[in-house]
Amino acid sequence: MAKTEEKESNIGESFNRAERYILNNKKSLSIIFGVFLLILLGYFGYQKFIVAPNEKEAEKVMFVAENYFEKDSLDLAINGKDAAPGFKDIAKKYSGTKSGNLAKFYMGICYLKKGMFNEAIDALNSFNGDDVIIASIAYGGIGDAYMELGKSDDAIKYYLKASDKKKNKLTGPIYLMKAAGAYEDAGKLDQAIELYKQIRNDYYETQEGREAEKYIARAEALKK
Repeated sequence: MAKTEEKESNIGESFNRAERYILNNKKSLSIIFGVFLLILLGYFGYQKFIVAPNEKEAEKVMFVAENYFEKDSLDLAINGKDAAPGFKDIAKKYSGTKSGNLAKFYMGICYLKKGMFNEAIDALNSFNGDDVIIASIAYGGIGDAYMELGKSDDAIKYYLKASDKKKNKLTGPIYLMKAAGAYEDAGKLDQAIELYKQIRNDYYETQEGREAEKYIARAEALKK
């Protein structure tokens, strides 16, 4: 038999096997398809009739809490006032929405400003950020909280996470500088110098990059 004929024969046999399988398992396949369809319809129904309305409602109530935040009325921003919920309630009630997730970020920053560092860490760790800058600030905020708690190793870990978030030029050099400072405070001068050099080389056009050389000189002087 020629190769082409053999190939056609194999394909034909495959189709015959598939046809026999479908015929023999028609009932179970129909059940599987039905279950899949129900799951699919349920998902789209949930998104349209539950998530979407909740998202709109969450955006409305977030507006008041954000205003309190901008005015530095931190307790009102966290806990709300009268019928207007604060970030704590928004995060809980609208947990499946973007606004509910963002409320966790705001709440963490509020706790950080209030000196409630453990609460800040918990809130910021629960935030799941897609936006590069906000996610970077969240990691950096956790680093700041750990520094205030005297846990420099944990702080450095989160500062490095913050600086590595797509290596953006806005927050990247800021958190690398904080990590280098934390290394320096801990007496780990070699690691500090390495980060200062990274800032100088990778972010030379930023303020941190322009100032890195003097920090390198200072750290090297401390080693002598």
